[in-house]
Amino acid sequence: MFDLDRWQEIFSSIRSNVLRTVLSGFTVALGLYIFIVLFGIGNGLQNAFQQGFTRDAQNLITIYTGRANIAYGGLQADRDVTLNNSDYEALIKSQPEKVQYSTPRYSTNFLVKYGKESGSYQISGANDEEAFIENRKLMNGRFISKRDIENDQYVAVIGRMVQRDLIKNGDPVGKELEINGSIYKVIGVFSDDGGDWDERMISVPISTLQQVKKGSDTLNTVFIAYDEKMQPDQAIEYGKQLEKELRARKKVSPDDQNAVGVNNRAEGLKDSFTFLFVITIIVGFIGMGTLLAGIIGISNIMVYIVKERTKEIGVRKAIGAKPRSIVALIMQESIVITVISGFVGVGIGVLTLELIGDSLEKYFIKDPSVGWGLIFAAFISLVISGLIAGFIPAYRASKIRPIEALRTE
Repeated sequence: MFDLDRWQEIFSSIRSNVLRTVLSGFTVALGLYIFIVLFGIGNGLQNAFQQGFTRDAQNLITIYTGRANIAYGGLQADRDVTLNNSDYEALIKSQPEKVQYSTPRYSTNFLVKYGKESGSYQISGANDEEAFIENRKLMNGRFISKRDIENDQYVAVIGRMVQRDLIKNGDPVGKELEINGSIYKVIGVFSDDGGDWDERMISVPISTLQQVKKGSDTLNTVFIAYDEKMQPDQAIEYGKQLEKELRARKKVSPDDQNAVGVNNRAEGLKDSFTFLFVITIIVGFIGMGTLLAGIIGISNIMVYIVKERTKEIGVRKAIGAKPRSIVALIMQESIVITVISGFVGVGIGVLTLELIGDSLEKYFIKDPSVGWGLIFAAFISLVISGLIAGFIPAYRASKIRPIEALRTE
């Protein structure tokens, strides 16, 4: 392996047969290049797909009510079905081990004033777990706490756009907003990946907002983020059980689709996982096919190289070269070409993905990239293939008698 004469002979052979070397190296480099780019684009598709679920919690079940159209349980049709605090408590306590985060919500629009500035904003009454449900990022101050809810505190957490619209200068924390005639102290500012719409919201303790609404305990929505360890099928079944329990509490017919609604993201996630799995299989199949084509290409070229050098092998054997040294020489040359070409293919492939960047985001390909572990595995696979591809024809050629090799045209 460290024989200087052998290395000189290998590089001399490469310089003397540039076309042959380029052809064998091109197969390796192209195989790795296509493999890296394909897997990178496949990962980009997955990244873009998963980003669509970052607006709120991915494991979210949203429960809401509407108008009953079917008479049921002794109650007439054409009636409003409303959620209450007791409904929320019953739902989360029915199977508490399956609940990761939850919050009741009552939302309404109010006029909000700060100094000479004013505007109409959505005011959301919620509990301290709303920040996790909405996937909000705290920019300043703090979120609503349990103590705020227990003490009916007049505090507010505002979105980034509310701060920009109303409180233009200075630290907004500690400032006072007039919301529907009541004074609320700003305790925090949040940002939201959902965009400007979500950042034009103001969150206050649910107990405070219900108190402002003449002591009403009604809710618009119940949000439940189920345990992330649950499989999509389990989460879907959990959502159905919650709906069944709420229909029983509200005496709503199982056939009344308008009275109770449950939006379970697990249903979409199940389809998404299936879609991503199909993408992964397709990309993996094509990538493996590309590597296989590279392996076959290396094998064919090495067979041609050894055949071309049959007479040379005969001369070597005639002057006393042992079969083992002939095999080692050809295999070492094969490995050198494979490794150098592999580095070229990896370098160009990674550079291509870097140049692509987020330029294909409009085609739902975001941050295409491939892990170095996968690249290393593909690289080693081709090196081993090059080793085997060089060994088999070299071993056969080393067994030819010198006189037969010298007669080869």
